Amino acid sequence: MAVHVLNEARRCLQCKKPLCRLQGCPIQTNIPEMIRLFLAGESFEAGKMLFENNPLSLVCSLVCDHENQCEGNCIQGRRGAAIQIPNIENYISEAYLDRLVFERKPENGQKVAIIGSGPAGITIAIKLSALGYKTTIFERMDKIGGMMRYAIPAFRLPKKILDRYAVKLREMGIHIRPNTSIGGALHLDDLFADGYDAIFIGTGVWRPNRIHCKGESLGNVHFAIDYLQNPEAYELGDTVAIIGAGNSAIDVARTVVRMGSRHVTIYARRQRLAASHRELDYAQIDGIDIQQGMAITEFRDEGPVFIPRTYDEEGNLIKEDEPVLVPADSSIIAISQGPKDKIVSTTHDLKINEKGLIVVDESGRTTREGVFSGGDVVAGSKNVVLAVKYSKMVAEAMDKYLTEKRENS
Repeated sequence: MAVHVLNEARRCLQCKKPLCRLQGCPIQTNIPEMIRLFLAGESFEAGKMLFENNPLSLVCSLVCDHENQCEGNCIQGRRGAAIQIPNIENYISEAYLDRLVFERKPENGQKVAIIGSGPAGITIAIKLSALGYKTTIFERMDKIGGMMRYAIPAFRLPKKILDRYAVKLREMGIHIRPNTSIGGALHLDDLFADGYDAIFIGTGVWRPNRIHCKGESLGNVHFAIDYLQNPEAYELGDTVAIIGAGNSAIDVARTVVRMGSRHVTIYARRQRLAASHRELDYAQIDGIDIQQGMAITEFRDEGPVFIPRTYDEEGNLIKEDEPVLVPADSSIIAISQGPKDKIVSTTHDLKINEKGLIVVDESGRTTREGVFSGGDVVAGSKNVVLAVKYSKMVAEAMDKYLTEKRENS
């Protein structure tokens, strides 16, 4: 056993009002109970509890924003160092995943289609399959995971974890159709015609947002979401400029360093950075430079052109200097993503908002009968644990809808 994990668990105060759970965890993981069971030698029971509450417990233990969630709300952090809760959860979940057996009710005769195998799609598939629904996942890529596989670098989330989840899904009787894009050869109408009683859309946000400045189509300019899907395909050179201020920009920069570029700089438009302090620390350790107050205005063959900006303490712009060219072999734009429109453009009665995100009610129902949606394609680019949280609610709504449909047929 990892001694530091055991020592961290022993530091838990078993608070009567655990802020780590009540204020910190979006999915309300019972952290004190997890630690109590772990220390009592009941790691199997702890793992079972974790996965029943959060099917992606192992993933969340690695990629959640812990410093602003569970760990950031730990009472021990007020006195000194907060308990390393994610390390404890990871130890328990890692050991439990391969022993995990999702209990499943007998098949009820109804079929559900899940479009997309990101955190939302996987959660919905597990929850509905456990209730007896015959479930098929349609994934446009060759392997499951969605953004977890193709947008989170392997040094943060090993791909083998997602492969292990694929095994568990198949053990539940869930069919996975890889390399199948709904809105191409197959449409939503085809799924309904083939007997699916309900459809869940969890396709994520794969269309990179543009800056809308001159030079974005140049050969040495790339988008973060495209780069992260297959970094090996790119020859970026020694000097690389990353445009962005969030965790995505950090992920790109740290990946670029690992692919061999020696001079990597992140350029943020404002003084305030959206990336977490922990990710910024990792970037510093990896030797990545960060320049703030640099507003991109143009891309050239020689590199990006910025307008240096000065802000006051309240974040108000007070000064702009003359544009400056920053020599770089390549530039990568990392300013988030939006949804693709392939499904929407081939489906009637499916409403979207001005950002192209699918419109749903509080239960995840879309404006098309029998079609539900959730995850990033509804809420925009968020994190894994929030996708799981809302997907659990949508799964309940889908079960209610399908039960009423079955009883009325």
